[in-house]
This record gives sequence, structure tokens and C-alpha cells, in this order.
Amino acid sequence: MMKNVFGKLLLFVLVMSLFLTACEFSSANIKEVQLAKDSAGTQLTTTFEPNDTVYALVTLANAPDSTRLKAIWTAVDVGSAAAANTLIDEVNLEAGDGIHNFNLSPSSPFPAGDYKVDIYLNDELNKTLEFTVAGEVAQAADTNDTAVAEPTAAPEPTAESEPTADSSGAETSGTTDGAVNTLEDVRNATVRIVASGSFVTPEDFSTVSVAGQGSGFIIDPEGIAVTNNHVVTGAAFLQVYVEGEDSPRNAKVLGVSECSDLAVIDIDGDGFPYLTWHEGDLNVGLDVYGAGFPLAGNTEYTLTRGIISKEKANGESNWASVDSVLEHDATINPGNSGGPLVDTNGQIVGVNYSTRRDTSQHFAIGRDEAIRVIEQLREGKDVHSIGINGEAIRNEDGSIVGLWVASVESGSPADVAGLQGGDIITNLEGLHLATDGTMADYCDVLRSHNADDTMTIEVLRLATGEILKGQLNGRELETAVLIDLGGDVASGDSYDSYTTLSDASGQLQIDVPSVWTDTLGEAWLMDDQNIGPSIMASTNLDGYLNSWTTPGVFFGASSDASVLDDPASLLESVDFSGECSYDGRQDYSDQLYTGAYDVWSNCGGTGSYFVNLVALPEDGSFVTLVQVQIVNSADLEAFDNILNTFVVLQ
Repeated sequence: MMKNVFGKLLLFVLVMSLFLTACEFSSANIKEVQLAKDSAGTQLTTTFEPNDTVYALVTLANAPDSTRLKAIWTAVDVGSAAAANTLIDEVNLEAGDGIHNFNLSPSSPFPAGDYKVDIYLNDELNKTLEFTVAGEVAQAADTNDTAVAEPTAAPEPTAESEPTADSSGAETSGTTDGAVNTLEDVRNATVRIVASGSFVTPEDFSTVSVAGQGSGFIIDPEGIAVTNNHVVTGAAFLQVYVEGEDSPRNAKVLGVSECSDLAVIDIDGDGFPYLTWHEGDLNVGLDVYGAGFPLAGNTEYTLTRGIISKEKANGESNWASVDSVLEHDATINPGNSGGPLVDTNGQIVGVNYSTRRDTSQHFAIGRDEAIRVIEQLREGKDVHSIGINGEAIRNEDGSIVGLWVASVESGSPADVAGLQGGDIITNLEGLHLATDGTMADYCDVLRSHNADDTMTIEVLRLATGEILKGQLNGRELETAVLIDLGGDVASGDSYDSYTTLSDASGQLQIDVPSVWTDTLGEAWLMDDQNIGPSIMASTNLDGYLNSWTTPGVFFGASSDASVLDDPASLLESVDFSGECSYDGRQDYSDQLYTGAYDVWSNCGGTGSYFVNLVALPEDGSFVTLVQVQIVNSADLEAFDNILNTFVVLQ
């Protein structure tokens, strides 16, 4: 059975690999690139005024949706206003056929001089367009006494005026003084976040280095800001653009919540304008506004208007599981993620995180949940998180289901356990994940555990075709032990969850299906002699011991000379040749023990299997015996789990 499943997995990987190869050598091409003063391309030009927004309109042809485009904007020669070939901005996006818009928008007038934009197709330079900003190019001051024209300096950013002190003594800057209390001033506390790092995409399993863009908002003059988890987790570094400033500020992540899709960051500096929370009820019909920086490459602040259309929307999605969600119709787009939803006074109603553009439905994490989680995040505590940026996925035939890991936060429980970008988490604490296409089950498990609890985890690593098992806050991921029984078993519904059992002495430990509630953890008796501890578990121990139709397990360990001197006797003593077919003996090895096992099949004519396994640690100080009765495919999964969890705690 495992052989067939693994074969199907490898076939899936092979098919996807062939598909990727085809994509890599597709005929995607840039048909045309034009510069214009407007996004529609009606004002084509290569000469711009200092306050113009420069639009690069790129026409793609024969391009799959995963085609990568990149625009790098450079100030080639602007005299003394900046060094030669100064990088202004770099923007990445994935797109298919059509016209795609990159724009360079000035937060203050561009210095006069020569500029260029390099357009890359699938990471290779394809076209370079040069353009000019009209005006007198700033000249360096002469060192002699000859009179020269004063240089035209680059304008100072409007937000970098001299700071003033508010009544509390805190420094503030920009056009607002402390807390924002008007809709117009929301822009002063709304930030654009560029998160750069390497992420593995589920569409083609490729690792891409991208600078993804999202929004956020400041809630404290010291630079504490809120955004979405999916904007920042796994990024190598963050660049935060504050209103009125040309250069980005650095920021560090204080805490994240994968399930609530929230993150709190600390922006370098202080004295920032900040938003406060709406204090009234959040009722249907309340006027709301979505603020932020939508769409990749856009540097222009936007504000859209709508109302709350539903107070308690469904918060389950393939990348979050939010308890309190507001549905509204203030238009938001990718890039608005993490931006504020505010009322007419500029106070926070929620945190935008999701949109369904086909139905014009837009969603924000409600104020009450946001405040509750944010208070913990700003203290440096992750909430319901293991340190991944991921989403629920399912392939077409349903053979691969789980949580796709796009990136892993350094030092997190996921990182310490050995998870990598491109892994699929299929099972957590014995629970199959993402079977409904959402993060709900995953988040239910996290919400029922503390952050430092040890949790079992199973991972499919598509890059190698391996199945890995291990623990969060416990043992690292290791290749799972799989035994090929050589044939099929009857189908059965998978067990929902697993339980860790110990014997009465606490020396043995093993994970079994939670429904195997008939258990016994007493002495292992042989010829009426106690030779060591043991555990038995089944849905019905009497059925397990006296029939072939009830699954179950026996696990024992002994250092008694009667078995330690001749471990093979534990194999030879089991002979079911009168009731089962003997399928042979195979060597066994895992990270802790080595030995051998016998497989008996079609026992009692029922199609059931019985596996008898004997194994010893490297020092040979004791012998273990594991016996498992397998009735259907669910028991086969349980058997795999047993092999990867049985352990003697010395």
C-alpha cells in the first residue's frame, strides 16, 4: 500500500517537474515597453517634469501567469543631487499576457538629469529605457572663488521637518501632532512595507527572491506598527516607507500570529504620527475607508470608501483562521494587506487582510481581535505560530493535502525542527491538515497548545520525495520509517488524531490513534516471569488478542537475559502459518534501533496483516518487541506512526 502511495507521489513530482521544464523554456517575450506620463499610455514621452509620475508600460506575449518581471529604476546622472547610477527602486511582479504597469512616483520633485529603467524577464535583462527629467542639472560647487550658480539641490522630504514636542514631551514630525484625528491625516501614519527574501512558490516549487509589498500603520509614536503576518514572516529584511520620506527605514519584527494574520513591527526612529482605535460599536452601515498602497510596484497612497456590510464574516481561508472578521466594500487589492480600515475620524476599525475581487467582497480583521493579539505581539510574544509563512493547498486528485511552507522564520520552532521552504505539513499532533482547504484545523491545534508545548509533526518534502516526522519543540525532523507490506489493505477512513501513551513505569512511550482507548500498561510477562515494561492499545483488546479483525499494538522492552541473549527467538516464537501467509523477514533500521521484522498477510482470510518487529539500540543493552495488527489503510497509517514514535526512555 505504501509503495503505491509513494509511487503516486513520485509520479506527481515527475509530472510537475516536466511541466516546470516546459514553463522555463516557454516563448514568453516582452513585445513592447513604453514610457508615459499616465497609466493608460496616452502621453508617451521620454522627457518628464520633476513632479511627474513616470510609467513604464510593459506588454507581455505568450507568457504564463508565473512569468517574472522586474523593473530597476536608476538615477544615472543628476549632478550633485545624488551619486552617479544611484538605485532608486526595484519592483518585482509575476504576471501573464497583457500590459503591466510599473510606476515611479515622486514623494518630492525628482532632481533634473538622466535616468533609466531596466526591465528584466525571468531574471534576465531584456530592455533598457532611458529618460530625462527636465531642468537645470545640479552642479558641484567649485573650489576656487569664481562665482558659480547655486546648485539645484534635491528637495528635503516633507516629513523630515524639525520635530516638535507634544504635550507629553514626545517628539512628533510631519503634518500631524501625535495622534491622528482626521481622515486626511491617516496617510501620515500609514506606511508602505517592502519585504525582501526568498520564498518557495507552490505553483512551480521554485525559489524566488522577491521584494513583496504590503501596507501597515503606526500605533505608537515610538514606531510600533501593525501589518499582516503574510507580509513580513520569512523575509530577510524589511524596508518601511514613511509618508514624506524618500528613503526607507529599517524595521524589525516584534511578534507574529499566523492564525490571526497579524504582525507587529518596530520602525527605526520615533516621534511618528499614529492612529488610535475606534471606540464605538462596529455596526453594519458604518462608513469606513481602506488606506494603503495597493498593487505591486505602486508607491502612491490610496484611500477608498465603503461601509461595513457584515459584522461577523467567515474568517477561514487558505492562509489564516481569523475569529473576528468584518466584511466591507471599500475596495482593497493585493498590497493593501496590513493597511488600516478607518472611520470618518481616521480611527482604526480593523486591519485589511483579504479580498475577493470577483465578488467585490473585502475583509478586515476586526478591532477587538486585533487589539487582543497586538497587545501580545508588541511584547515580543508570537501568538498561535510556529514560524512559517504558508497556505493550505490540495492537488487536483487530492493525493497531496497540507500546509505549503513558503518560508521559515529563523530561530522559530519550525526552523529548529528542520522545516524548509517547499515543505508540506501534512499532519500536526496526529491531525490531518487542510482537508477543507483552509488553515482551520492547523490553527485549532495551535490554539489548544502553549507555544512551548511539544507537538508531533509530519512533513512531505517534495524536493526529495521524502516523508519526514519529528516534533516541534522536541526532536528534529527525520526521514520516516516506512515498511512495505508487499500488498494492498482494505480502505478505511484515516484516524483524526493520535495520543501519546506511556506504560505504568514511564519507561515506554508510543503514539497511537486516539480511538484506541482500550489500553494496558503493565509488566511484560513471559512464562509468568516479569521481563520488562509493556504497553498494549486497541479499540478492543479482547478483539485484538483473539481475532484478526481488530487493530492494535503491543510494545515491550526487556534487558532480561532470556531474550537479550537470543533476540531472534522473539521472531521465531511467533508462527501463524496455520492462519496467515508468511511474506518473509526483512531488516529494520531507524534512528534509534536496528533489527528485523516478519510480515504475515491475509490472516484468517480477512486480508489483515500482522507485523512482528524485534530491534535493539546500538549498545545492545535491551531488546524491543513491537507487534501491530493492521486491518485497513487507516491502521497502516497508524503503523507508520507507531514505527516513528516508539521509544524506550532510559
